Amino acid sequence: MLRFRNRCFFFGLCCSALLWGPIQLLAQPQGGPQVIPEDHHDTSGPLRSMPQIPPNSGGQHIVPLRYPGPAVVTTQPDSVRQSSMPGALVATSPGLNFGGISADGLVPPDPNGSVGATQFVETVNIEYAIYNKATGALQLGPAQINSIWSGFGGVCQTGPNYSDPIVLYDKGAARWFIAQIASASSTFSPGTECIAISTTSDATGSYHRYAFSFGSNLNDYPKFGVWPDAYYGSYNIFQNGATFVGAEACAYNRSAMLVGNTALAVCFQRSTSDASLLPSDLDGAVGPPSGEPNSYLELSGSSLLNLYKFHVDFTTPSNSTFTGPTAISVAAFSRACGGSGNCIPQSLAYRNFGSHESLTVNHSITSGSSVGARWYEIRSPNGTPVLYQQGTFAPDANFRWMGSIAMDQAGDIALGYSVSSSSVHPSIRYTGRIPGDPLGTMEAENSIIAGQGSQTGSFGRWGDYTSMSVDPSDDCTFWYTNEYEPSTDSFNWATQIASFKFSSCAQPSGFVLTGSMITPRFVHTATMLNNGMVLVAGGYNSSYLASAELYDPTTGTFTSTGSLNTARYAHTATRLNNGLVLIAGGYGSGGILSGAELYNPTTGTATVTGSLNGARYYHTATLLNDGTVLIAGGNGGGAVATAELYNPATGTFTLTGSLNAAREYHTATLLNNGLV
Repeated sequence: MLRFRNRCFFFGLCCSALLWGPIQLLAQPQGGPQVIPEDHHDTSGPLRSMPQIPPNSGGQHIVPLRYPGPAVVTTQPDSVRQSSMPGALVATSPGLNFGGISADGLVPPDPNGSVGATQFVETVNIEYAIYNKATGALQLGPAQINSIWSGFGGVCQTGPNYSDPIVLYDKGAARWFIAQIASASSTFSPGTECIAISTTSDATGSYHRYAFSFGSNLNDYPKFGVWPDAYYGSYNIFQNGATFVGAEACAYNRSAMLVGNTALAVCFQRSTSDASLLPSDLDGAVGPPSGEPNSYLELSGSSLLNLYKFHVDFTTPSNSTFTGPTAISVAAFSRACGGSGNCIPQSLAYRNFGSHESLTVNHSITSGSSVGARWYEIRSPNGTPVLYQQGTFAPDANFRWMGSIAMDQAGDIALGYSVSSSSVHPSIRYTGRIPGDPLGTMEAENSIIAGQGSQTGSFGRWGDYTSMSVDPSDDCTFWYTNEYEPSTDSFNWATQIASFKFSSCAQPSGFVLTGSMITPRFVHTATMLNNGMVLVAGGYNSSYLASAELYDPTTGTFTSTGSLNTARYAHTATRLNNGLVLIAGGYGSGGILSGAELYNPTTGTATVTGSLNGARYYHTATLLNDGTVLIAGGNGGGAVATAELYNPATGTFTLTGSLNAAREYHTATLLNNGLV
């Protein structure tokens, strides 16, 4: 289960460069958007009930390296180096600190992780594990990641070669995103991107699973970010698994994948002058302004960052655009490892504060006689980008590398990394800053775990990236995962997972304002859809309303959608197991209504279904365990006691037993035992 990748890497107590033979470059013209249809998709059963493939037991393997670009070296000194350690320890309070996945016979592990509503999910090369974020207790795994594709068929299930697992938490939809490359060939030609989207916020539950083939190409070094209109990704493309032909930026149809529908990807192939693009990943409860493209960042030369903008149109893919670059001047740097360390890490963190938008990112550079963590905050990425601040955290002779950075809702920044020297075994530490600190500076670092050994062997690879994420529950708590050596050896790495938060960060209490509805209304319905949006339908505003709109929690905005066939208020709206929404009864211009209709979130339209046996409004509608809907009571010209059941399979209502007492304006609640 070897993987082929291009990376920055570090070995033992220092960094060294290694290239696995000369990488060929093939000029490839940059063109318009290309559509990659899915090979296959399905919806799995609960992951916790599926067979879990035990961790790798096939011996020890070294993951080879692919590096597509030239070394970047400058003779200029690091002008933004923070060369001394501040006196005050970083102002954070600790949370959990526990061991993650440990050695599985492959190096490097490339730990990656994300935090969700109740869980932390970690991936390393070919394995995953799910933890309870309140206690750190293991809930599922460790197991090989292709366990998630059990029963799916094809290379996502059978491989046998897997690469580059990535896990993200889609905060707007409360879903998990898990991806890895799979191939039947050891050269990953052809390469397939396997993507799984959870159906709920529970990572041990079921998943919508997809496979996208890249033909004879290896889609190496994938990076992903969650955005309101797509899952944006990037790759370094190697033709036939050998010849570098340039970076490729892809957008995957998020709205389709959230509900398990057929999906496609829209991609832009770049030339060999572009490599290792990094898409932005949305943090926080406030999304970007409606329609804003996803920002991509790239290292360019020794003193420039390139910023690109990707806007996707899945309805008319030819209208999609990938524009740029906008060059952003930064302090001159030499990439770590003799200039060959080509790693911007896993995340380009985006956050919208209302007053401004920010991107934070870091990479490893040579700083003086050691290696430091260079970091940036870029503001106004969709307007005129501004380098708001930059710095290199290299306060002593120790080497700091393999960093990951994020920002909380208060504007505090956390930066985690590995640290080592001739006297310090590779260890895990972090630093950070609050908005009041001098620009370009970090506070004194804190330790997560001290390494007890160093990596030996001739393969010269430490790792490729680590992972910092922000807890969606409070938008304050940082979670970080990285690797270390518990003792000196070659294949015995371990990972550690830790959480912490700045004491100055606090979730706003009570209610906070969000965007306004397009049409003011009352006595309407609001229904959560499977894709995380909220359908607001009908109601009254000087007349009965048929209009409907969708609330997007990632942007805090409402947009119009297809109208109801009949204007109504005091109706019910129930999300069915198939994702459709049953609109039933109510009151309209013709009086009390018996008509019903189904809203389809995929098409944004409502169609008529069977009518109620008794017209009513101010009634209740309850989804039962068998998928039918109980309609009970209400006003039919006076309070009524009748009840009926809607069957989604037949689109009809049938009478059932009546209530003992007629009632309206009442409630109906499904109990755990199935009674209402």
